[in-house]
Amino acid sequence: MFFFFFLVFTVCTSIVAEDFNGNIYHARNLDFGLFMGWDRQNKTWTLTEKLKPLVVNVNFQRGNKTVFKSTNFAGYVGILTGIRPGEFSLTMNERFNFDGGYVGILEWILGWRDGMWMGFLTRKVLENATSYEDAKDQLSLTKLLAPAYFILGGNRTGQGCVITRTRINTLDIWELDMKLGRWYVLETNYDHWEKPMIFDDRRTPAMKCMNQTTQANISLASIYDVLSTKPVLNKLTTYTSLMEVSTGSLESYIRDCPNPCTPW
Repeated sequence: MFFFFFLVFTVCTSIVAEDFNGNIYHARNLDFGLFMGWDRQNKTWTLTEKLKPLVVNVNFQRGNKTVFKSTNFAGYVGILTGIRPGEFSLTMNERFNFDGGYVGILEWILGWRDGMWMGFLTRKVLENATSYEDAKDQLSLTKLLAPAYFILGGNRTGQGCVITRTRINTLDIWELDMKLGRWYVLETNYDHWEKPMIFDDRRTPAMKCMNQTTQANISLASIYDVLSTKPVLNKLTTYTSLMEVSTGSLESYIRDCPNPCTPW
């Protein structure tokens, strides 16, 4: 039952960016535990704090060779953050929509809905997709149990996108485009062509930080700084992961947001 919660209470920030040399960087904050108990004395989310000690980096191997790496919560069998070295990186963000969450779970239990759990699809893709384009096709075409955003990074210039999914189809693929000056794509939990909720606008400060950083200075370290800026970093943030496909690197950091800090 543990995986049910990842359809309902995840709020995240994912970024894919390209530097002037064509290097692709992919990073994310995973924020988890909203409405799952607020500790007034410590000003923390109860479940968020309980999950932090469970954060692990895992290498998945086949024939004694690492096929992909992920940042997981111990006991969760799906994948929310992963990298297939030399080929692609992948994160998943929840897409807030009435067609997901509790509705999707209930209809699945009653047998009224079919499709894949998003975290199981990302695991399948990381296990079996052989390229960025192959991964993009699978993430775009597979029927899901609930809407989602899949954020994908590659190993060459222009390979980065946000795939906006309904359960059945793909609404939009928002890609890096150097000709348009789009050197990064940034996704929280709202369609990029719509304004975020006024009470949950992590997108605007994150984009402001990215624009101030500039493409000339972008790196995993500078993206970490962006993801450390409040409210992008908040009381729900469990970990930050930094990935670079070309080197196969995956670094993850358990996070704490010092007071004063926003709940989300």
